[in-house]
Amino acid sequence: MTDLLQNPLFYAVAVPAVVLIGLSKGGFGGALGVVGVPLMALAMPPVQAAAILLPILILMDIAALWAWRGVSRDWRTFRILIPGAIVGIGIGWLTAAVVTEAAVKLIVGLIAFGFVVRWFWQRHAGSDHPRDHNVLVGSFWGVVSGFTSFVAHAGGPPYQVYTLPLRQDPKLYTATSVVFFAVVNAVKLVPYFALGELDTSNLTAAAILMPVAAVATVAGAAMIKRMRAEVFYPIVYALIFLLSLKLIWDGALAVW
Repeated sequence: MTDLLQNPLFYAVAVPAVVLIGLSKGGFGGALGVVGVPLMALAMPPVQAAAILLPILILMDIAALWAWRGVSRDWRTFRILIPGAIVGIGIGWLTAAVVTEAAVKLIVGLIAFGFVVRWFWQRHAGSDHPRDHNVLVGSFWGVVSGFTSFVAHAGGPPYQVYTLPLRQDPKLYTATSVVFFAVVNAVKLVPYFALGELDTSNLTAAAILMPVAAVATVAGAAMIKRMRAEVFYPIVYALIFLLSLKLIWDGALAVW
């Protein structure tokens, strides 16, 4: 760990990763946060990157909850998705030794890509209408979100597959996602501790990056609160599309 903290490459990848995740936590509901582990993996093993990021994510959750205090949440979304997410975390924990990060990247990338293609087709076919809640569908995507969140902190795209078609007001959508991922990350502490990933060295690296995380999260919230829905949703979908291509590319190269 001493060598890592003295390596300029660590800061070159970790600081931008934390800034992007912070902006995502503050308002983009996970669209940017997917890049965190892949970016930091340029300087360290992916599992170590995920372990360093988890305490930072929890700090960001606290900052985001504060930044979005007093804003209405869609508690029905939360109630539908969170039980499945906890199941997904459990599946991730049970399969941690056999599921590769490359496979998760590929799966998440394909899900995100298909979701954006579906949105684009519906938009140009004139059928981009809000969708109602569906407990069965929401439970399924909750499981997927919990699983991918545990393995690679990539729970955002599966969560968005269910929530973005609801076409909620940007502030309602973001405030709800903040609560959802705060609970998911808190639950993930248990299996990460059990796997021995939250050791002193990784927690030290996380502590060094935490001030950057808090500032970026509050800045992200300030940006989103000033956005109109017609601006917010195209930006989020564009980000998801670009990230899906990146994840598919990285996952396919590693798998094949």
